[in-house]
Amino acid sequence: MEPRPSGGSKPAEPGPCLRSPGGACQGTSAYSLSSAGAEPGCSVAAVLPAGGCGERMGVPTPKQFCPILERPLISYTLQALERVCWIKDIVVAVTRENMEAMDGIIQRYQHKRISLVESGVTRHRSIFSGLKALAENRPNSKLSKPEVVIIHDAVRPFVEEDVLLKVVTAAKEHGAAGAVRPLVSTVISPSADGCLDHSLERARYKASEMPQAFLFDVIYEAYQQCSDYDLEFGTECLQLALKYCHTKAKLVEGSPDLWKVTYKRDLYAAESIIKERISQQICIVMGTKENEHVGLLEEMLKNELKQVNVTSRPLCHAGRDLQQIILEQCYNFVCVNVMNFDFQETQKLLGMLEESRLSILYPVVVVSGRFHASLGNPKPTCD
Repeated sequence: MEPRPSGGSKPAEPGPCLRSPGGACQGTSAYSLSSAGAEPGCSVAAVLPAGGCGERMGVPTPKQFCPILERPLISYTLQALERVCWIKDIVVAVTRENMEAMDGIIQRYQHKRISLVESGVTRHRSIFSGLKALAENRPNSKLSKPEVVIIHDAVRPFVEEDVLLKVVTAAKEHGAAGAVRPLVSTVISPSADGCLDHSLERARYKASEMPQAFLFDVIYEAYQQCSDYDLEFGTECLQLALKYCHTKAKLVEGSPDLWKVTYKRDLYAAESIIKERISQQICIVMGTKENEHVGLLEEMLKNELKQVNVTSRPLCHAGRDLQQIILEQCYNFVCVNVMNFDFQETQKLLGMLEESRLSILYPVVVVSGRFHASLGNPKPTCD
């Protein structure tokens, strides 16, 4: 099956990647500011195997399509990757029977830069299918071979740009790189009769996580040489690069949020994290770029809400700043109406939210405030 862009025959347009006048990306998540503006300096694509049936989840729906806050899990993962401006293409491998459903998710949540390919019967075969789509220069295809490819799991929605940048940068230098975390439990080896044979020294070992990144030519060659046994039963991409291309992967310390949604209880944990992140974002919107009242309100909120990330944006034409706000997963707004008794700023913000083609994924809260400066000190009145 040939790779196809989302939305049938219509190619997916590039995502809403906003850049500053200097060219730096502005679509960075509010939770990975350490890498804001940094880019790897090479072409990068991502492959997401999403053909699993989710047997361990214990539900009829494959886990990547299970809803969290009425939105499929895989959509959160796609959004996390889309926020990274320097990832040019995202190839998702899904089963033939789920192709239409996946296309519907892409359209409903307005995901960009996505191409769909048919998955294989195993994880490695699905990844290989995605790599083939990037390697083969097919007619009318918008895909092109990248210098570095990221391989990530569709059910790890909390990946941040700084981790992606670290593994891509390490892969450029070493040929392969992957995120790792400390082992939580000790690993033991049982004997044939079910008794303890020996245990591993936990401090010497790490848990392999995602994302992983590779020079494209390295991992593609590894999959081309891969044995049928490895394609059927293997799970570790870094091992394939080592075994078939003699490329030792650089191991990068990952964040605690890289865990994989595997069991039903993990869905509730993921929902809790998403709710917490939403509650920690407030954006002050004002009709002018500079106003002392806005600065006063911003400082007040920062002092009162110690754990809340407060940003401020001018209300500009064409919804550009609104796009930036949505990209940062902010759905709580304080709209400042300075010396304006008919709340024009609030009306403008509400109109932009209603008319915007951006997907409103959660309930949006707008608090409208009017400032009076008649006594020399602004006093907010909230309506």
